[in-house]
Amino acid sequence: MSLSSPSAAHAYEIKSADLPLVAFQLKTGDVQAVAQALALQLAETPDFFNQDATLLDLDGLPEGTAPDFPALIRVLQSHGLQAVAIKTHDLDCLNQAKIAGLAQADDARIRRQAPTVNAPVPVQSKPVPAALSLSSALVLDKPLRSGQQIYAKDRDLVVLAMVNPGAEVIADGHIHVYAPLRGKAIAGARGFSDARIFAQSMDPELISIAGVYRTSENPLPHDVRGRAAQVALVSTAQGDKLVITPLQA
Repeated sequence: MSLSSPSAAHAYEIKSADLPLVAFQLKTGDVQAVAQALALQLAETPDFFNQDATLLDLDGLPEGTAPDFPALIRVLQSHGLQAVAIKTHDLDCLNQAKIAGLAQADDARIRRQAPTVNAPVPVQSKPVPAALSLSSALVLDKPLRSGQQIYAKDRDLVVLAMVNPGAEVIADGHIHVYAPLRGKAIAGARGFSDARIFAQSMDPELISIAGVYRTSENPLPHDVRGRAAQVALVSTAQGDKLVITPLQA
């Protein structure tokens, strides 16, 4: 008796899909140096990444500089980063990456640092992902000193005291600082582009939303520096931009 094979229509379907990726921009081929830097940076927040799909961006490496891909993949996995694809113009590097099981993603769009503009923020925004709406905000009522870091995973962060220079506040959702913000504020840490940063006194060392950042090397406009203001990420024809606007009393 012969067994009939199921048709493709009944066995599976192939459709296009979008996947949010963490872009890991390699600046050295020394995997040991990468491992040490990651261990140091994530020492206080070892669960910051949770098997996030990761794109290895090697366009910043010199031609002919290829890391040990199996070793690099293991290092990233140990910190919750799952390498799935590579972006590089080096053909030899690309071939080695494919042998290690990585897909080619030369057309991947990576958000770089964008200039800050002072313009009205659109009122309409996309719905908050379910992962963010399920958890209540993390509330902190003590000042953050230099070197301290707070991370609100899958939720908003509310800070009721000063964020001093050298301190860092991170949230997958929005960040509210009802006090002076003088350290670093990173909202939408896992790619939530509709996240915003609010501060009673906006004077940060760094602000970032969904990977687009701005540092204190570019002074804030006079109408927002040291005043109540908000930061949002806006997509324009020229790229993604951080928009800072004053909050009306």
